[in-house]
Amino acid sequence: MEGGGATLSDVYQSAKKLLLKTRDGVERLERLDYSASSDLSLSLSNDISQIQSLCVQMDRFWRSIAAKSQRDLWKRKVEQIAEEADSLKQSLDKYNIKNQKRITEAKERAELLGRANGDSSHVLRIFDEEAQAMQSVRNSRLELQNSTALGETILSSIHGQRERLKSAHRKALDVLNTVGVSNSVLRLIERRNRVDQWIKYAGMLLTVIFLLAFVIWRR
Repeated sequence: MEGGGATLSDVYQSAKKLLLKTRDGVERLERLDYSASSDLSLSLSNDISQIQSLCVQMDRFWRSIAAKSQRDLWKRKVEQIAEEADSLKQSLDKYNIKNQKRITEAKERAELLGRANGDSSHVLRIFDEEAQAMQSVRNSRLELQNSTALGETILSSIHGQRERLKSAHRKALDVLNTVGVSNSVLRLIERRNRVDQWIKYAGMLLTVIFLLAFVIWRR
């Protein structure tokens, strides 16, 4: 189990430590801005290549072990290291492909905008205007939410007033019936109540129209 002064266990421990370091590096790479990740990506690629080289060494070591039980044990350990290294390589390759796509798209956008005007300040102004437009959309959305909440509050208040008017009307009818008011007076009161209801509905409709007009005006 020795080769070049190093044992299988030594090589395995080195590969394990390097694997942990590389896994942390891949996770950190995915959080970095793509413009600042090229050096780390190259370093991780070298680390993965080194892990794969260590796996080749360990593969030779475990095949030379005489005891079958030990040989099978080390075979599983080495295969596990190799599989994790392959998985990290696939993750790194996917990141590099996505990163390269982002860089290419950014260059194409810059070239298109540059050809359209040829002035870098104009390009920056376009990005600034886009950011302002997005902020305006967010502000309009917030105002719409506030307007909707205000409308709901108004409608709820109108509904509460309606219930109170109904209650007062019923009490008034009870009082008038008690004192013997004529049916003609009662009908007059009922007609007045219907007019009040129409006024109330008209007010609700006007409120909705006002909110819709306000939202359209803001857009």
